[in-house]
Parts: sequence; C-alpha cells; structure tokens
Amino acid sequence: MPTSRRALLGALPLLATPTLLRAQPAFPNRPIRLVVPFAGGGATDLTARLIAERLGGPLGQTVVVDNRPGAGGNLGADIVAKADPDGHTLLMCTIGTASINQYLYSRMPYDPARDLTSVAMVNEVANGIIVNVDSQARTLEDLLRLARGQPGALNYGTPGNGTSGHLCGEYLKTRTSTDMTHVPYRGTGQVIPDLLGGRLQLAVDNLPAYLPHIREGRLRCLAVTSRERWFSLPEVPTVAQAGIEGFEAVAWFGVQAPGRTPRPVVERIAQHIVAIVNEPANQERLREIGSAPRPLNPAEMDRYIAAENSKWREVVRQAGAKLD
Repeated sequence: MPTSRRALLGALPLLATPTLLRAQPAFPNRPIRLVVPFAGGGATDLTARLIAERLGGPLGQTVVVDNRPGAGGNLGADIVAKADPDGHTLLMCTIGTASINQYLYSRMPYDPARDLTSVAMVNEVANGIIVNVDSQARTLEDLLRLARGQPGALNYGTPGNGTSGHLCGEYLKTRTSTDMTHVPYRGTGQVIPDLLGGRLQLAVDNLPAYLPHIREGRLRCLAVTSRERWFSLPEVPTVAQAGIEGFEAVAWFGVQAPGRTPRPVVERIAQHIVAIVNEPANQERLREIGSAPRPLNPAEMDRYIAAENSKWREVVRQAGAKLD
C-alpha cells in the first residue's frame, strides 16, 4: 500500500473524532426540574420552592418544582435516580431518601450511593420530644423515669413509619434502654389533635408545627434533638444537655443529581445553591419556616451523609424496624 494511502487511512479515526465525541450542549439549555418527593406545603416543599425561586436567575433557566410523593420519598427519588444525568433533573432530598430508607425498606428501587450524587445541603429541622401540658413529665428525665416504670405503656406518636420522628424515637429508646410504643399517624396534622386531647402520651416530630401550641401553653417541649439549642425555643434543653451525651437526630434537606452527572455541572449548581443559602435574606426565610440554614458543598455533604448512614444503619438494626 502506498505510503500516502496508509497515512490517509491512519488519519481517518482522528478525522472522525470531532463527530463521535461531539461536545455536550452547554448547561443548562432548557428548564430545570427540581423533584420534591413529598406533597406540597411541608418543609421539603417549602425549602425546594425557595431554592427554585433563587436558582433560576444565576443559571439563566426556570427551575420548576415537581411534587412526586409516595413510598416515603422513594418514588420521587427514583425518578431522579433514573433521569438523564445532565443536570436538568434534580432531587430535593431528605434524611429518608438519602440515608434512612435504604436500611428501613426491604426493597429499594434505587441505590442512594450509586444512583444519586450530592450537590449541596440546604437546611435542617430539629425534632421535639413533646407532651401535653397536663403530663406528669416536666423534663426528659421525668419522661424516661415514667417509661422505665411502665415498659411499653407510653405511646409516642409520629407522622408515620420511616419518618425522622419515628427513627428519632427509636434512637432515643436504644440510647436510654427504655420501651415505648410507636404509634404511626398519617401526618403531623393527625398527631397534634390526639396529643392535645390527651389520647397520646408524647410525640416525637419536626418541631415547627408544634410551636404555636407550645407558645400557647397547651403543649410542653421537654427537649430538642439538635446538637445545640434550637433558635425558636432557646429555653428548651437539647437531649444531650438533658443527659444523653452525643445525641443528635435532625431532619435535613439538600439537593442531589443523578449519579453520573458531570462533575463540572454538579459543582456549578452547588456553587449557586451554597451562595443562595448564605444570603442573609434567604437564611431569614429558612428560619421563618422553622428550619436552620446548613449550606454544605458536595464533598461536605458526602461526609455528612456517610456519618448519618453509619448512625441510622445501627438504629434500624437495633430497633428491628422494616417496611415493605
């Protein structure tokens, strides 16, 4: 074969490369969907709408909130896990979808570690350990004394199986060697009337919805589950301050993307979200819905989730809790 022909054939793969490896379209090139795996009106939805409203400007595209509730958040999370990994479909993740559910559900439609990637943490919400104002328990120590004196007799209500309140209650039981009975409701809106009516001994739940009743003197918060005293109830001790050293169990919210999303796209979105959460006006808005800002970049969020996984894996194992 003549030298010139061999040289031409050898160059063909190089000539084809620009076609075969055509650059991906610039990101973003269309509206971005932020999937919320719970119904509208809750903390997850309110957080997502604040981020969506602010994120569209710096990205130059509309960010649309898409509520897809079901299966403890797994339905919406699975939609994002299986979406095109191009940054145009994001998930408003929760402690459940990113951590707890994989240990609680016997079958998962997605692998949180493989099918989703961290973008940014946004905020967190403390749980409260709450009783009726007529309860004999005036402190957490009182409550634990009652529980030990009547194993299994005290019922603690939560918004449902697999919620942060449920697992927080189980964590409290394992850390204090007490036996209390979990009563799952279909949302916080059903827990509060029974607690007010004295038909339920205590609730372990996200704090914000209970604040009006606590301030009116109808309910009493014995302790908050955050690392530090909660800004909206600074007079109430943490569980750790009440004697359970190292106890921390908060609900948290962040943004994730499909697992194979290009790193530059992830970093770009993360940079904007962290900047949004750091703005004083947005921090105030997050506090207005009862949450505390907690901006973390992708690497920091990965480390946080790893620590949460280690804790909740053990809590679920000790509690023997399982959902189908």
